[in-house]
Amino acid sequence: MSIAKLPGGTRGGRTPPAWLVKLMLPLAIRWHRRSGDQFKGLGVLYLTTVGARSGEQRTHPVARFGDGEDGWVVVASYGGAAKHPGWYHNIVAHPDQVWAEVDGVKHRVRVEQLEGEARRHAWARVVARAPVFHGYAGKTDRPLPVLQLRPAG
Repeated sequence: MSIAKLPGGTRGGRTPPAWLVKLMLPLAIRWHRRSGDQFKGLGVLYLTTVGARSGEQRTHPVARFGDGEDGWVVVASYGGAAKHPGWYHNIVAHPDQVWAEVDGVKHRVRVEQLEGEARRHAWARVVARAPVFHGYAGKTDRPLPVLQLRPAG
């Protein structure tokens, strides 16, 4: 299984400094868990990947779309930044080492980067549920990766 990394952009929203992300990430995860794995009305999925350079496991809360029957869709939006989020780079480097925790259950998942009609359909569902993602797409000139996660078992 492989995923071709989409190109980065030349413009986009600002990203927080790495030290701030490192500091805030555990707090954000704790907050999301206490609020029923929700953030601004969206379900949260805890995405665990293996670092592209470090080889260490990393967990990030991301918005999830879908009911789990056929898996979940996530978008590597990074708030409309010009660069992809670190977890996307990790998935591209190690697509066979990805886990998704939903409702307290951790699943090893297969990742598919959606393209063409499948991407358009998934994207329409994402922006219908969370219009903020349409704004993220308008901030940057990079294509926002839309990924389908399906339980591997």
